[in-house]
Amino acid sequence: MTLTYEQLKEKITGCWNGKNIGGVLGAPFECKRDLFDVDFYVQENIDGNPPPNDDLDLQLLWLIAVERFGRGVNASILGDYWLSYVVPDWCEYGSGKTNLKRGLLPPLTGMVSNPFKNSCGCFIRSEIWACLAPGHPEIATQYAYEDAIVDHHEDGMYAEIFCAAIQSAAFVESDKHKLIDIGLSYIPEDCGVARAVKLVIAEYKKGTPYPDTRIKLMNEIPGNFGILFTKIKDRKDDFPLAEPGHDAANNIGIMIIGWLYGEDDFAKSIIIATNCGEDTDCTAATLGATLGIIHGNSSLPEKWLKPLGGVINTLCLDKTVWLFPFPETVDELSDRVLRAIPVFLGVDGYIRHCDILSEDSKYTVTTAETFECEDINVFHPHFNTRAGTRRLRTCELMELSPYTVKHEFTTFNALLDYCGEPFIKPNEPKKLKLTISENMFGLNVQWFKVRLYTSDNITIQQGNVFTGHLQKAYPYRLEFTFDVLAEQLISDQNDIIIDISVVGRHTNGIIKATLMSS
Repeated sequence: MTLTYEQLKEKITGCWNGKNIGGVLGAPFECKRDLFDVDFYVQENIDGNPPPNDDLDLQLLWLIAVERFGRGVNASILGDYWLSYVVPDWCEYGSGKTNLKRGLLPPLTGMVSNPFKNSCGCFIRSEIWACLAPGHPEIATQYAYEDAIVDHHEDGMYAEIFCAAIQSAAFVESDKHKLIDIGLSYIPEDCGVARAVKLVIAEYKKGTPYPDTRIKLMNEIPGNFGILFTKIKDRKDDFPLAEPGHDAANNIGIMIIGWLYGEDDFAKSIIIATNCGEDTDCTAATLGATLGIIHGNSSLPEKWLKPLGGVINTLCLDKTVWLFPFPETVDELSDRVLRAIPVFLGVDGYIRHCDILSEDSKYTVTTAETFECEDINVFHPHFNTRAGTRRLRTCELMELSPYTVKHEFTTFNALLDYCGEPFIKPNEPKKLKLTISENMFGLNVQWFKVRLYTSDNITIQQGNVFTGHLQKAYPYRLEFTFDVLAEQLISDQNDIIIDISVVGRHTNGIIKATLMSS
């Protein structure tokens, strides 16, 4: 299917207006647990000056990163943007930033010493990737992964990937049941997010009223977000509690309640999501954005649009640094996303997704033929030499250990698996595994040399130099496993420099492995 420029503009504008509406509606009820009876904004005198919301403003920063780096944007780049331009240090944001400051790389930053890795702070950032890859959920989810792993993992990460897949496919598909199935195809079938979604679907099909579905969800997929600021003596419910910070699955379930029971009515849907409580600005904003994509900006009720005036106010961004030109209106944001799409989609492998038209620099986007996540074994092993882009597909990303850091270089990619948390103890070997794969088509067999550089107190038990050859066929991999041993720890941070060179080529890659003293 082909999406015209006009169709894209209508849906992208609908996405951001829907996001803004849902965020403003839900904001006053965030962190509150009850079955509310809200039917419109409760803030007084908005009058074109809506309150700021991190659900939207963080994505303005990701757009600026994409405007500079295009499809080369990755978790490491986003991590630098976190440290430079994002102000808050609360919860998962603070945990991720602290790990970045310690020298760790994503996904370690989202996984290590982060009790909030399963929270809601990254599924609220899915829309930018869906809008940059409309009708291409495989691409949108790859970048949602890069975004999520900076400060989340597990169900927190799955929630963003689930939403990005749905919202990207929603540029073409409008049936909510098909869209939910598409989202589920990208995440593990037994994860908390998937279980929450399936529970709500089952209750909806049985005809259970939504307040009762909410109760069952709260009992079987518990969360804690609605009682964050409630004293123990003031609790009015007896719902079980999840592990601290484990709220993404529960709130995705609430979003699905709003979507299914809202019966494709925009206002009814975001009202139901808000009235279910918990992380209300997140659930209503994500649902509002999704419905805005499906039905377009012209479908959004004027009653909800007029008070906001299309204005975007920010909360989390440091506007004093380099005087970044953050979009200040939905129209400006939509126009800049539209300008970024041709660079972001461009050519994937040998497939062109975006064709520029001569008239007014407009373009069309050719969407994917299928929206469901492909099986990891879609290509014949060790046979197909042109199996598509060498960027890991979403199904392959889902198979990675949460302690595996990706590195992309000119002619090869490398995965460094820390084989557990990145801590080292005196006289206890710490295993690391390096995996190298091809990153260019048509190369002959490549010989690799890997040299490890350590401080004097650290040794590599297998030696400091490794060599091996890599076949060009998919999916050959070159693997090296080595044990790091520290007789004594003289620093809280122990770095190992891994120099990967290709014999006969001028390019090489440098990786810094950081092991923290425990």
